[in-house]
Amino acid sequence: MAARASELTTHLVALLATHSLRRGSFVLASGAKSSYYIDARLTTMRPDGLTCIGQLALLAFANLGWRPDAVGGMTMGADPIAYSIAYASALTPNAIRAFTVRKEPKAHGTQQLIEGPVTPADSVVIVEDVLTTGGSALRATRAVQAFGARIVGVLAVVDREQGGSEALGQAGLEVKCLTKVSDILSHTS
Repeated sequence: MAARASELTTHLVALLATHSLRRGSFVLASGAKSSYYIDARLTTMRPDGLTCIGQLALLAFANLGWRPDAVGGMTMGADPIAYSIAYASALTPNAIRAFTVRKEPKAHGTQQLIEGPVTPADSVVIVEDVLTTGGSALRATRAVQAFGARIVGVLAVVDREQGGSEALGQAGLEVKCLTKVSDILSHTS
């Protein structure tokens, strides 16, 4: 299992370095300025990225002892990650459902903030594409907790290594990041 996880991690780092890393001058969602930007969606929405992330997430869950009923997070960065995990789990004994958290409730229809087949009785993992300050994951966590579901942990594809993991840890959340930005940056050097 460890060898497979290592192989998948190496592949994911290569995909992120090739497709998602941009160099230049950027302002991040947190307002901070950066000389690089990781647009993880350019990897998480690719067939090879979806396949790799889904398998790697399931291996991480098994290693951590996480047994979520559902996975999801803030739309839209979390959506392909949640779908990849749900799809990868389909043929396992413990299929995992996907959901999404809207930025604000719909003004029509059911007026839901959380969409998808998740229930208040579920154990869930919050997923995130790029973890910087932890703000989006905390926002999703609060919405899911208000809904009634129990948070098992937070899974991010990329840890930008700017305090997000620590902030989530201080909020009492266990965090697992599939890759680190330092690995992605060193892959391109």
